[in-house]
Amino acid sequence: MARLTGAQPVATRHWGCAAAAFILLLLTVQAAQKADFSGEATAATINHSLTLLQRLQELLQNGNGSDSVLRVRTAASEEAKVFHTHQLLLSLQSEVFESLLHNQSVITLHEPPETAALFEKFIRYLYCGGVSILLHQAIPMHQLASKYRVWGLQRGVADYMKTHLASESSQGHVVGWYHYAVRIGDAALQESCLQFLAWNLSAVLGSAEWGSVSVELLLLLLERSDLVLHSELELYTAVEGWLSRRQPEGPVAERVLRAIRYPMIAPSQLFWLQAQSAVLARHYGAVQDLLFQAFQFHAASPLYFAKYFDVNCSMFLPRNYLSSSWGSQWVINNPARDDRSTSFQTQLGPSSHDAGKRVTWNVLFSPRWLPVSLRPVYSDSVSGAVQPVRIEDGRPRLVITPATSSPDFAGVSFQKTVLVGVRQQGRVLVKHAYSFHQSSDEAADFLAHADLQKRTSEYLIDNSLHLHIIIKPVYHSLIKVKK
Repeated sequence: MARLTGAQPVATRHWGCAAAAFILLLLTVQAAQKADFSGEATAATINHSLTLLQRLQELLQNGNGSDSVLRVRTAASEEAKVFHTHQLLLSLQSEVFESLLHNQSVITLHEPPETAALFEKFIRYLYCGGVSILLHQAIPMHQLASKYRVWGLQRGVADYMKTHLASESSQGHVVGWYHYAVRIGDAALQESCLQFLAWNLSAVLGSAEWGSVSVELLLLLLERSDLVLHSELELYTAVEGWLSRRQPEGPVAERVLRAIRYPMIAPSQLFWLQAQSAVLARHYGAVQDLLFQAFQFHAASPLYFAKYFDVNCSMFLPRNYLSSSWGSQWVINNPARDDRSTSFQTQLGPSSHDAGKRVTWNVLFSPRWLPVSLRPVYSDSVSGAVQPVRIEDGRPRLVITPATSSPDFAGVSFQKTVLVGVRQQGRVLVKHAYSFHQSSDEAADFLAHADLQKRTSEYLIDNSLHLHIIIKPVYHSLIKVKK
């Protein structure tokens, strides 16, 4: 890149304006030519856009015809990075540069080290409309795009972050991206990060980024019933480690501990926690009532317990536990081939009173179920003729039903959740979770947008569909709770 050697000669500045005007004229002529030939059958497009992009890169690299200079300084360095640029190209992309360069040709910009390190990439995007970034560069590049109001780049980086949540990095990045999304008010990115963390929480709990989770994010996660993890005990152990490292103030620690769903932990494990957990011992007074209620929940029958306590709250609702007590994995090889079925058993409910009771579930998978609107019907004009139906018109269907009915089901309904696993960046992660309404045996939108006919489908791993079916028993109060 050319070095700054003083003020540019007048002739050079005029040449820079002329070159920029020529580029603009060339683009206008190309658009006009395209419009002129659009109505002719013999029209052809002569496309030299790659050559044009190369010329633009050479303009930036060599500083030819530069009519403006950017000096980028950081507090950590005495030297400034110098960029010989062209006012027209910067102004076309950024209203901030248009304002800064309105009455001056040399400007000094102050940037923190992380954004200054990417400034050359950023300027190259303004010239060529493309840039390559790595995971750790996403936030500083988004900051540059936001600061200089380059809206296309800002949206592009945000989309990159949403589609690279599953990418593997040494220190993790989703938690940091979530905190950044909160700071800038990007609700869509914030929700994407939060959903990824919820559906892949077990992977996050064992990573380096778990310690960087903020209090606010931790509380948001603990409120959710769609967390995917092995058990509630696994969650408590991770929370205990977080509290030990972060040492928050007493009220914060107590609020975190009260968000644990103790009735979902077996009595033997609760006794062990009371004897071994230093964090629980330190804050025992804040959760004593919850522990006592959990023991009562496990000791009595659910119907009797529901006479005195409100069981229609999150404390008595299981999360998406991967334990075999609450569901089963199902790997369907070549899922586009034909219908499949399987069966498995789950515990009737999380109460120890129901520990020995099992429910058998039958599952049917159909790769090409047709909605009523697409099913063949007979034609009036030709006897026996039916409307042609393409295989691709159908969509996958999953039906989950109990094999039998039982009086033990009284006061209990079952929520079904189906997790779809995909391989991303060498890891198997949850791509989507389908939840069934309590009164339904199937999810209406199950894999509605998945193309299982293609071996390259992002929903398949080695041409197999990886599902994990989870049954969540939900107790209902049959008698009004006593006041």
